[in-house]
Amino acid sequence: MSIFFSKLLVGIALSMDAFSLAIFYGTMHLAKMKRVQLSLCVGIFHFFMPLFGYILGDVFLSQFIMYPKIFVGLIFLVIAIEMLISLKKDEKLTVPTSLFALIAFAFTVSIDSFSIGLAFGTYDKHLLLSSLIFSLVSAFFTYFGLHIGNVFSNRYGKFASFLGSIILLLLALDYLFF
Repeated sequence: MSIFFSKLLVGIALSMDAFSLAIFYGTMHLAKMKRVQLSLCVGIFHFFMPLFGYILGDVFLSQFIMYPKIFVGLIFLVIAIEMLISLKKDEKLTVPTSLFALIAFAFTVSIDSFSIGLAFGTYDKHLLLSSLIFSLVSAFFTYFGLHIGNVFSNRYGKFASFLGSIILLLLALDYLFF
């Protein structure tokens, strides 16, 4: 298997969290510029997180291996519960418009890239190429997920939001227990 193709497959796998969460945020009817900003932010984090993983290497691996996974699971769980409650109360969730919200979103969906950096750091001679591929793929999948969520929400309204919250709940359970 070629180096590029194998890195592309890893990039796609790493982008699935961002894609799933982006579908959820897409149901909030984000403006096109906000979708671009969110996608670029995720892409930037997917570029730097593997590099940070490589740099921190064994220190992080030996002390904090389980915490990032639990942290991401808890964030997904809180977002899913908040969304379900807002659906019941018939209110709108806030859109991630602040810089802090954009960074928190990008960081949350990029934790896996950090772990990949830990692993790739031991044998990958093309870490910058890997990071670039992860960045581009994750930015694309995030934008695509935001677009799909928007279209789905326009067609199915509250059901789209409910389905998005169920997906997040399942992701949270996966992170917390599997």
